[in-house]
Amino acid sequence: MEQQLLYQVEDRPPVLATAVLLSLQHLLAALGGIIAVPLVVGGALKLPADQIVALVNAALLGSGIVTIIQCKGVGPVGIRLPCVMGTSFAFVGAGISVGLEHGVAGILGSSLVGSLVMILGSFFMPVIRRFFPHTVTSVVVTLIGLSLTPVAVDWAAGGVGARDYGAVGHLAIAGFVLALVIAFVQWGKGIVSASAVVLGIASGYVLCLALGLIDFTQVREAPVFAIPQPLHFGMAFPVSGIVAMSIAFLVTIVETTGTFMALGAATQTRIPGKRLASGILCDGVGSAFAAVMSSPPLSTFAQNVGVVSLTGVASRHVVTLTGVLLLLAGLFPVLGALVVTIPQPVLGGAGLMMFAMIVAAGIRMLAGTAPSRRNTLIIAVSLGCGLAVTVRPDLLARMPAFVREVFGSGITVGALVAVALNLLLPGREHEEDEPA
Repeated sequence: MEQQLLYQVEDRPPVLATAVLLSLQHLLAALGGIIAVPLVVGGALKLPADQIVALVNAALLGSGIVTIIQCKGVGPVGIRLPCVMGTSFAFVGAGISVGLEHGVAGILGSSLVGSLVMILGSFFMPVIRRFFPHTVTSVVVTLIGLSLTPVAVDWAAGGVGARDYGAVGHLAIAGFVLALVIAFVQWGKGIVSASAVVLGIASGYVLCLALGLIDFTQVREAPVFAIPQPLHFGMAFPVSGIVAMSIAFLVTIVETTGTFMALGAATQTRIPGKRLASGILCDGVGSAFAAVMSSPPLSTFAQNVGVVSLTGVASRHVVTLTGVLLLLAGLFPVLGALVVTIPQPVLGGAGLMMFAMIVAAGIRMLAGTAPSRRNTLIIAVSLGCGLAVTVRPDLLARMPAFVREVFGSGITVGALVAVALNLLLPGREHEEDEPA
């Protein structure tokens, strides 16, 4: 039985304050990932602090504008579902390798040209959609949740690389937030249940504030207002960089397709090929726009599928407001800096629940597949291969760079294996497309 949605895709919360509160939890789920990519790339390239800040501001502004377009739609661009756009870790490896040789200008120029792969690829999505029947889609949705869950576990333990990783205090705070989110969802009514994520995070933040665990240094140092400058770093177009980024965009098409399928399941919305093409086109056009605005490439975030699954708020108008909040965070860096002060264990408690909800959605979909030996083989092998890369990324350490780039994501590996097995094994399952 499908979960009852509190707000359908086209619904609008009757009160603006309610819509802002609901949109805030999407912001909290996405902001850390959006900021992390420019910080990682900037740190690897040893950029000065002011240039890293410029990258972060551009990423926030670009993410906000493209989120609005993805949710609202502009002509053929935008899937018109509750999607949050953000800088993607799928481009970090290629970006750093290009940046070390050609600087940030090389990353941005390569991204601009590489985004054409996604823009052109969008026109083939009605065909590609047919390679994602129910069994394949179920595997991809499950792998998205399984791949994100370790991220939440790392947050709950204090963050990757933390000296006190796994400290009892971190786990206790994460457990406190997790328990509150469960209570709000299960026993809360109306807006309390719908905003369970933001209420849980806010409660955890207050607890950490009382314990003296909040560091406001970044807030004090952040500028109050800043306008990201287009072409701030300039652009260069090295052939090697364009090839590397184009490969990353090809991989992202597979991952984003899976994310849209997961979002369709969470919002109880059919995703025909033409609608999928509009979403992929927005990812490509958005990444080209981001490059001009001096931001790393963008893609649709899977994290926010968990927010929809957990809260039952599937309104694209709510997430449009999230885009507005991201835009404001890009113009007022002090706001983004304030959100970044949220301790990782607080995010971990809420994230564990959100990402596990995606796993649960995938399991429900898997349970709906036809019980046959063929489907069991597809599910078992593709999940096994996807998890192999997810839990043991060093498995590919001795492989050529091209192989690591293409198969470095468990979601991509699982999706490709599932598609291949569905094509090769007798009794192929077809996905009949329908008009948008």
